[in-house]
Amino acid sequence: MLPSVIGKYSLIFGFLISFPIFYYSFIDYKKSGNLNTKIISFSFLQLLFILISFICLIISFVISDFSNETVFNNSHTTKPLFYKIAGTWGNHEGSLLLWLLVLTLFVFIFLLTSKRQIKSYRILTTIFQQIIIFGFFVFVIKTSNPFSHIFPVPNEGLGLNPILQDPALAIHPPILYLGYVGASIIFSSALSATVLNYISSSWASHIKVWTYISWIFLTLGILLGSIWAYYELGWGGFWFWDPVENVSLMPWLALTTLIHCLIVLEKRTLLKSWVIILSITTFTLSMSGTFLVRSGILNSVHTFANDPERGIFILLFLFLLIILSLVIFFFFNKNQDRNSSNFFWLSKDTSLLINNWFMMYFLSVVLIGTLYPIFLDVISSEKISVGPPFYHKLIAPFLIFFLIAMAIGPKLSWIKSKFIEKFSLVSFFGISLLLSSYLVFKLNVDFLINTLLLSAALFLFLITLKDFFINKTKNISQKISHFGFGLFILSVLLNNFLSSEIITNLKVGESYDDGKVKIYLEKVEKFKKQNYESVIGYFDITDQKNKTEKFKPELRIYNQPVIITSEADIKTSLFHDKFLVINVVQNQNYFNLRYQFKPLMSWIWISVLIISMGGFTNLLYSRNEK
Repeated sequence: MLPSVIGKYSLIFGFLISFPIFYYSFIDYKKSGNLNTKIISFSFLQLLFILISFICLIISFVISDFSNETVFNNSHTTKPLFYKIAGTWGNHEGSLLLWLLVLTLFVFIFLLTSKRQIKSYRILTTIFQQIIIFGFFVFVIKTSNPFSHIFPVPNEGLGLNPILQDPALAIHPPILYLGYVGASIIFSSALSATVLNYISSSWASHIKVWTYISWIFLTLGILLGSIWAYYELGWGGFWFWDPVENVSLMPWLALTTLIHCLIVLEKRTLLKSWVIILSITTFTLSMSGTFLVRSGILNSVHTFANDPERGIFILLFLFLLIILSLVIFFFFNKNQDRNSSNFFWLSKDTSLLINNWFMMYFLSVVLIGTLYPIFLDVISSEKISVGPPFYHKLIAPFLIFFLIAMAIGPKLSWIKSKFIEKFSLVSFFGISLLLSSYLVFKLNVDFLINTLLLSAALFLFLITLKDFFINKTKNISQKISHFGFGLFILSVLLNNFLSSEIITNLKVGESYDDGKVKIYLEKVEKFKKQNYESVIGYFDITDQKNKTEKFKPELRIYNQPVIITSEADIKTSLFHDKFLVINVVQNQNYFNLRYQFKPLMSWIWISVLIISMGGFTNLLYSRNEK
């Protein structure tokens, strides 16, 4: 009980420290000289109190302190230690405390690393950031306190949702939050720079670091969530367009667009309004995602809570922040883009602007697909789900031109350009088109759209690969990310073309044979584990080459809460995955099985790592970028 008490009061002290930070920031704003060190000292003290509070919550989970309501609702004495610790942020209250911890950490780091920036900008950014922190403090303390007390103290807890008891999902929220909260610094920085008319090339270089940090962590967080869904949910795909998946994708699209705008602003002092709007949009989408997940509006395995009061609070807070942002934008962003018309149609500037419009279109499609079912339910009580076909039909045709623009854009010069590599570009596109046409024809899939998509992706892949060998040091981070994106689209398309699936029911001792694959269920065994009962099926799967592999998919019956989960057995190689998952057929001795052959799955994950590596490279070698 003691850790919970310490944690509770540390949280309150952290909240109270916001007031002296506001006080000294306002007092010091118009003074000359250096930044008042008390602002940094109190920011550190605030961070320290939240860190103590978070550590106390971890200790409460580790020692199974069921006097704490959050621990009681989300833990159990039989749960392994790793998942007790991960359970700290595997729930609504704990995840909000983690969010608050990262918010205070980032503003403290900002104050330490922005010493070369003007004092008024540093203070104003701190004020805006403290407004966000203050709002989250009120939210956590009033509606989501992780240190609420229960009396009498229960002897046992309710446990954590078993599908959340996974290593990938355990580290997924902290990494994702680093991406989300990084957007808050970008937001606060953009507002303060707008008020001070400080949007410039030097500011773009400064804030680009925070943008890349946020983008890298958001990319890795999305990757971990996707990998978890692939092997844990048993459907065998890499992206299902689930609403909560989309919630993390939307700020990523906005951040990617912002990075490209900052590149132009850094070179030519253009697209200032774009930068401000995208900074606001990215943070708004991050906050909106929090609202949608925490309010229980979205129906997804990822959601934590179903509490309208919490959702309304976040919605009102977000509304106030958006109003503040729009007031600042319209009153202070005057004549910021008077040179915005100075774009020659054939230049790197224009290609980046085209890239922005494509990204905004993709963002709009995802936003509409995610929110339309919610609005329809509110207006007419009609419930619908928007699935992959909606996104594929609206995104695929535009993705063709987007990929071609990605391949050609980096070859152009700033301000004004000429096609200096006409023959090379035409040759590579011709080769890509011929190879793609042949492959699509042989695979007997929808010819036109798939040929164009595959050829555009292959064109980007080959052009970027060629550039690595011609000029290895120039724009290296851009080449890495573009190469990774081309590889990603190629892997996704070929995975889609070449995948196969078998769904059938088998008893022990029976086999399935379709002439290509033979599946034999040898036996089923049961085992007692620490917090669940395991049912393992032993399968022999033989391919056309008469090669037999043993698979052991598993069913887990958890004791608290009582939930049955399916654990897939996946044989992974560099070029393909073989995926087997089982379920019980009710009131029968049959097991329902789904066997999938998934080509290039590893390369989908590798390509996303390569994309994020481009961001890391930019942070490490930004001084050498041209």
